[in-house]
Amino acid sequence: MQRRHFVAGAAALGARSAVAQPAIGGKAKTIIFVPQTNPPSWDPVWTTAAATRTLAMMIYETLYTRDIALNPHPHMLEGHLVEDGGKRWTMKLRPGQTFHDGEPVRARDCVASIRRWMVRDPIGATLKSRLDSLDATDDRTFVWRLNKPFPFLPNALAKTQPAPVIMPERLANTDPFKQTPEAIGSGPLRWVPDEFVSGSRAVFARYDRYNPRPEKPEYATGGYHILVDRVEWRVIPDAATAGAALATGEVDWIEMPLPDLLPNFRRTPGVRVERLDTHGVYPVLRPNFVVGPTTNIAVRQAMLAAINQTDVMAAVMGDDREGWQAPVGFFVPNTESASEAGMDAIRNRPSADKIRALLKAGGYNGEKIVLMQPTDQVSYNAMCLVALDAFHKVGLNVEAQATDWGTVVQRRAGKEPIEKGGWSLFPSGFPAVDFGNPVLATGLRTNGKDAWNGWPENAKIESLRDAWIDSIDTTEKKRLSEQIQLEAIAYVPYLPLGQYIQATAFRANLTGLLRGPAPVFWNAAKG
Repeated sequence: MQRRHFVAGAAALGARSAVAQPAIGGKAKTIIFVPQTNPPSWDPVWTTAAATRTLAMMIYETLYTRDIALNPHPHMLEGHLVEDGGKRWTMKLRPGQTFHDGEPVRARDCVASIRRWMVRDPIGATLKSRLDSLDATDDRTFVWRLNKPFPFLPNALAKTQPAPVIMPERLANTDPFKQTPEAIGSGPLRWVPDEFVSGSRAVFARYDRYNPRPEKPEYATGGYHILVDRVEWRVIPDAATAGAALATGEVDWIEMPLPDLLPNFRRTPGVRVERLDTHGVYPVLRPNFVVGPTTNIAVRQAMLAAINQTDVMAAVMGDDREGWQAPVGFFVPNTESASEAGMDAIRNRPSADKIRALLKAGGYNGEKIVLMQPTDQVSYNAMCLVALDAFHKVGLNVEAQATDWGTVVQRRAGKEPIEKGGWSLFPSGFPAVDFGNPVLATGLRTNGKDAWNGWPENAKIESLRDAWIDSIDTTEKKRLSEQIQLEAIAYVPYLPLGQYIQATAFRANLTGLLRGPAPVFWNAAKG
């Protein structure tokens, strides 16, 4: 499969862009940022979309955050006390924190927010099963009482996707399966609803009452000091248009420029190219386990066998060979759960004839498989094109339905039959940091109706995951990780597509950008 082609030469970068207006305010301290896609929501509990994660980190805060090595640290908390053999956690908020509506952050807001998150998050579901009570004892203190120790608690509460963000109790008490009606957090930037235009612009203003921590910032830990007045997101789907805007200074930062454009950016005066992302993206195809042909394990195994991860990554990253690796297993390389167990099944793909025989023996008779293909996401679109070609070669009747990413996010929550508009597969890209162990890996939860979209159900994976959580022995955890990977290769809860780390491009007068798994705006200054 040939990699995708783009018309994006030096002339395109130098051309006048179609951005509606120059950077707001001229000398005003405003960062103009081009996100990877239009955020489908401002609610990071309602969706796992990466653009919403980045947006939410500006507006909301979490009780714990992670440093560059992914170690959790208290953030909204002054500290915590662990008692009763790890079954009682007392957490106390830092003083002086307020929401963007002016109300103080109280313990009861935290309790309601955590309970809302636990309904939607795979780790939250595990935590909920171990929870006897979670109560606010005063305005700054709340207490967890567990029926079983959960030493992973700080790490779970430092998640960013889905994120256990703290919001006012009145919003946290809304249906977790619906987006909150407002975007109100306690973070260093506040949402400006009057200037929001979906698919075009989102604006965030510095929250003047924000009380930063005293420590030096390191990725998401430490003090969030906002050194500009505003951050404005411009959604520019056309890569060449975004590149031209960066070259002329109409925008300050492109989160994920096309790899094809990077050589030209490196030659453009006033533009810098760096890899700020420390871990990158772990892309997958997610099957539907409740309707359609992908409920058949033979179909999923055939898909796993047909996919060549190297072809997928080459299509996504082009000549930027340093930015990706493949093949990868069900955990990303160089993490605590990474394993060689069963990798021959991924590295040594069988012939097309053998895969067709697998499908025939498994009872597949050419039923239609629907792949949702978000054409407004360049990386996802490239992944889908390679996968579609691979599937057709082995006799899978896959129909790609071109759509936008926002529609995929909405549609993937449905369980309608294929003949009534249902779906079979969709692409997704997780933060690679979350696929280093079975606790954080959202796609590895196989708890049926409570699992992430697709709803796989596999009691063996769930049992091994619980054993991993409870184990305190490193060797035992490694053995359990290997068993999880072997069962995942057989069951196929998702199709791994590789791992890639895209470079980012920004104006040279934008300084102080912090490295980490997601773009952050504290410490960033504009000269």
